[in-house]
Amino acid sequence: MKILVTGGAGFIASHVADAYIAAGHEVVIVDDLSSGKRANLPAAAKFYHADIRSPEAREIIRNEQPQVLSLHAAQMDVRKSVADPAFDASVNVLGMINMLEGGREVGIRKVIFASSGGATYGEQEVFPAPEDHPHNPLSPYGITKATGEHYLFFYRAAYGMPYVALRYANVYGPRQDPHGEAGVVAIFTEKLLANQAPTINGDGKQTRDYVFVGDVVRANLAALDRPFVGSVNIGTGIETDVTALYAHLRVLTGSPHPAQHGPAKAGEQRRSVIAIGLAADVLGWKPEIPLEEGLRRTVEFFRARLASR
Repeated sequence: MKILVTGGAGFIASHVADAYIAAGHEVVIVDDLSSGKRANLPAAAKFYHADIRSPEAREIIRNEQPQVLSLHAAQMDVRKSVADPAFDASVNVLGMINMLEGGREVGIRKVIFASSGGATYGEQEVFPAPEDHPHNPLSPYGITKATGEHYLFFYRAAYGMPYVALRYANVYGPRQDPHGEAGVVAIFTEKLLANQAPTINGDGKQTRDYVFVGDVVRANLAALDRPFVGSVNIGTGIETDVTALYAHLRVLTGSPHPAQHGPAKAGEQRRSVIAIGLAADVLGWKPEIPLEEGLRRTVEFFRARLASR
């Protein structure tokens, strides 16, 4: 089938696009390259340089007539969303609506939406958080992801448009940009390989659910064929604190630098971990890559990239 992937030059979506192509699908990518990189684009994909908010992006949908929309393009920086919530909403809400309207016009068969299993839940009341956990987002970014899911529900109810909202935990792996999407694994790895000492915010006991990008890709493949409609968590169900994460990366990089701590980041979630039982039930999916293995693959990628410069 033909799948249109927004944000396909970015970290996660470029891996997803690669997997769709490997599975025999035709892939069209729309990306404005504001954070994505041309080097991430699969050679076999058809690429359009366009903003998802633009009339041109909607026209691409009309001309290409895809069967599936994979919506990954987003303003992903939580701090930027706080500093400029109007811009955040223009991309993550209005841009999404523009794509959904294009999909409605061509009778799209399914929408797969990259949502958030951390930012939408906010400070959790239950650990790990199931899909019916209250939405208490602490950032405009989290608000826009929750809002996107509400729009998907509307388009399903009003136009019969099936969707799956994949609520990602903290995704890490090769191609993550330590200067753009700001994943802590990428930031720490780059600094340690450069013989620099990263700074841990606060005491380092804040936890996250780290899921390897390859496992996230498999969830996107599963979502193509399964009849499930709704929202589903994609994570590991395992909490790892930042100090433990740093210790793993220090060993893998061979760094001599002990952890350094700085001031805590205001408003940062203390604990974040999501339940993954529903994903097994409705997608036949569960994570396969343990943290230590995923970190090893990530360090190998960054080490090879550093050696090639």
